[in-house]
Amino acid sequence: MAEDQLNGGMQWIGGVEPSAEVLAMNMVQIFEMECREQPARLAELLKSYGENRVVREELGRVKQIARDAGPVLFAGMGASFCSGVSGTSLLQMNGRSSFVVDAGEWLHYGLPVWNQVAGTVLLTTSGESAELVELCKRNAGKPLALICNNEKSKCWALADIKLPILAGPEYGNATKTYTNSTAAAIVAASEMLGQEWKTQAGQALEAFSGLLDRSLGRRAELEEFCRGSANIELIGRGPAYGSAFMGALCIREMAGKRAAAHTGAGFRHGPLLDVSDTHLAIIFAVGRAAELGAKLAKDCNERGGKVILVSAEEHEATAKLLPVKIEAVAEPWESLTTILVPQALTLAMIEKNGANLKPRFWYGAMVQ
Repeated sequence: MAEDQLNGGMQWIGGVEPSAEVLAMNMVQIFEMECREQPARLAELLKSYGENRVVREELGRVKQIARDAGPVLFAGMGASFCSGVSGTSLLQMNGRSSFVVDAGEWLHYGLPVWNQVAGTVLLTTSGESAELVELCKRNAGKPLALICNNEKSKCWALADIKLPILAGPEYGNATKTYTNSTAAAIVAASEMLGQEWKTQAGQALEAFSGLLDRSLGRRAELEEFCRGSANIELIGRGPAYGSAFMGALCIREMAGKRAAAHTGAGFRHGPLLDVSDTHLAIIFAVGRAAELGAKLAKDCNERGGKVILVSAEEHEATAKLLPVKIEAVAEPWESLTTILVPQALTLAMIEKNGANLKPRFWYGAMVQ
């Protein structure tokens, strides 16, 4: 089957043929393996972005983007869009205009104003998505940086500035590519601002590594708490909105369970009204908006809904509130630590009920 796919023009993920051991794995095994690979892959990226001469030169070129007039644009789709949220949030928090957009929407509706941005950072795991390739071809003449996990891709060949994701081949949904893409976006934004980032990144890596084991260790508890819920809604603000969006994608893609992402403010303007005893919310109460997240959890509970509250603060567990305490890290690095809870929940769900997807060892057709 794999040979037929390759002969038909398909390519191995990342250009690397998987080992026989990996090819024999099912999706549950692959998802857990790739979740557990994240700390090592993140450490590799941070070391490379801090020390590798070629990457440092590319980051030096990234700095030029923020020197021009206009907003800095981050563009991606799916998990890559989620990673761009943190880069945009960091720039905005430091007074630099920046926005994250869906690359497909930008391609069809944003091109007439593309020349008004300072420059664009495109995020794509495969580097082969039709929308991203087309954006590379139709660049408005402003600086174009690419954060990509495939150095053999069409986007990599077309981009001006190239930053590798260094996550290795990924055969399940986005886990380590989300983690590394998000870290790369944060580092790129830090470089644009002229900020030192290695200290905070090191602290985040240490917290992330410990939290991964603890989160996966609690996965059965998370799944049991969620059991019977009609819907799962993930809620975060700022950088944590990126992990809420990614967490919802993870649950939907892997477990086939209906999940949706919201900002905290967006959830209050409508979705909160239908919270009932069939409802489960995963709320990321972190960073400067931590108190708002805790208050929203209380409001959901008062309406009968269950809440998994992810926070650096202590909260008392009840029949309807499951607190998950995580280490506080600097903004926007909480977009990495918070994602570990929905990843752990997803693993427990697919261990119990089976995965909704099969492993993907080669790229499929990329169409709009």
